[in-house]
Amino acid sequence: MTLMFTYGIIKKPSKSFQEGLTTSNLGKPDYTLAVKQHINYCKALKKCGLELITLDSDEKFPDSTFVEDTAIINRDLAVISNLGALSRQGEEHEIKIVLEKYFENIRTIENPGTLEGGDVLRIENNYYVGLSKRTNREGATQFKEIVKTFGYSCSIVPLKSFLHLKSGVAYLGNNNLIVSGELKDISIFKDFNRIIVQPDEQYATNCIRVNNYVLVAKGFKKLKKSITKLGCEIIEIDVSEFRKMDGGLSCLSLRF
Repeated sequence: MTLMFTYGIIKKPSKSFQEGLTTSNLGKPDYTLAVKQHINYCKALKKCGLELITLDSDEKFPDSTFVEDTAIINRDLAVISNLGALSRQGEEHEIKIVLEKYFENIRTIENPGTLEGGDVLRIENNYYVGLSKRTNREGATQFKEIVKTFGYSCSIVPLKSFLHLKSGVAYLGNNNLIVSGELKDISIFKDFNRIIVQPDEQYATNCIRVNNYVLVAKGFKKLKKSITKLGCEIIEIDVSEFRKMDGGLSCLSLRF
């Protein structure tokens, strides 16, 4: 089964984007180029068939263009995150207001639990939640109990080095899993058809299946070739400026 999406929520990058959180040591992003790359990202989502819900930039929150972290969405409900990074706490309020227009069932992760959407991977009716510096066990447990009441199972995956779970794993449908780094050999993913990403292309692990397309970061030829062999139609997108701020393709939208 491949999930089909109708809407995508995106948030324009702010001029303060350059002052956001990062561990990449790749230098400061070029704001003008980031805006252009974001526009191209939005065009790609539209090509995939999504109707975009566009939120204005917010100078108070430099990282808020990474809208994926603020909520976890499926056809049954929306779970509002409690962001683990202190400087990002508050981003979720705007998202909740938006999602109230589309969802009857809305739940919230409460203190002392923290949870960020980048740590939550859905595979069919199962969820995998990474324990990271941004998502703690209390937050993961709250999420597990919430989705359980709607018929979804949930497994918790401790992380050692990745910022988020989806830094190292992506699901492309049809039992195909892109994995890298510390996640490539863990037993919880052993029953999937695993495509192992080489260390020099690890960043590109964060690709996303959007309806009939797979969005892949531009410039990673080996992974592109592996995904093409699966019969997937690929859209390459340059997100170099978002990479400088620890962001990837999934981070820039909420799809439902």
